[in-house]
Amino acid sequence: MGESRNAYRVLVERPEGKRHLRRPRRRWEDNIKMDLRDVGYYVREWINLAQDRDQWRAYVRAAMNLRVLYMPYVKVEKFKYLGATVTNINDTRDEIKHRINMGIACYYSVEKLLSSSLLSKNLKVRIYKTVILPLVLYGCETWILTLRGEHRLRVFENKVLKKIFGVKRDKVTGEWRKLHNTELHALYSSPDIITNIKSRRLRWAGHVARMGESKNAYRVLVGTPEGKIPLGRPRRRWEDNIKMDLREVGYDDREWINLAQDRDQWRAYERAAMNLRVP
Repeated sequence: MGESRNAYRVLVERPEGKRHLRRPRRRWEDNIKMDLRDVGYYVREWINLAQDRDQWRAYVRAAMNLRVLYMPYVKVEKFKYLGATVTNINDTRDEIKHRINMGIACYYSVEKLLSSSLLSKNLKVRIYKTVILPLVLYGCETWILTLRGEHRLRVFENKVLKKIFGVKRDKVTGEWRKLHNTELHALYSSPDIITNIKSRRLRWAGHVARMGESKNAYRVLVGTPEGKIPLGRPRRRWEDNIKMDLREVGYDDREWINLAQDRDQWRAYERAAMNLRVP
């Protein structure tokens, strides 16, 4: 920047007055020197080094490939955190696909129970709701659902329900046939998988909206990212899903964060979302 900039003068100038007798607090510049030592630079005059832009960028790239406790930490496009897949572009399609695949594997592990004639249909539904469904819906509160994602989840649930409720004899032809989706929904009295996701998402959104500015989750919710928006149609955001869910239960105001401060009223919208019948 040069000496004409305030930020540079704050960096190189030393504060006046006596130091305290206690151990000095760690400064921002101390962190910079420690970072440089981690990548192999041990000279204290790092400001002179920063004048060479290419060499400084080499140290920045080296810092991206640091080994902490003998483990390499590199920049990646996606990684696993608490069992969920996190991507650098906040794309949840891979996570939804992975969750469906895990649900299919779990479904095949209990397929004999779901097709057994010794168990009642109510017990089979309970197996689905307590064993398979929680595995699929893990972390669904943060999913950004598109129509394609909703379709894939419905197809998965219908596959499980068809195994539970079996086949039906057609009254006209007298032949055995699989149940239609409308018939499955009539037999399965509980909220479907998409309704479950919407209700859980609203519950989590209200919790975040009431956190306050001191919490990182709230700051991410209300903050605006820097930089230019790429050309083309903008991708659907998580907040867009929240607004769509609220419109379905009769709330059209955009200021939903203010609405979430009223816990009782927000819970009423959660219950309304749980009672929706999605066609």
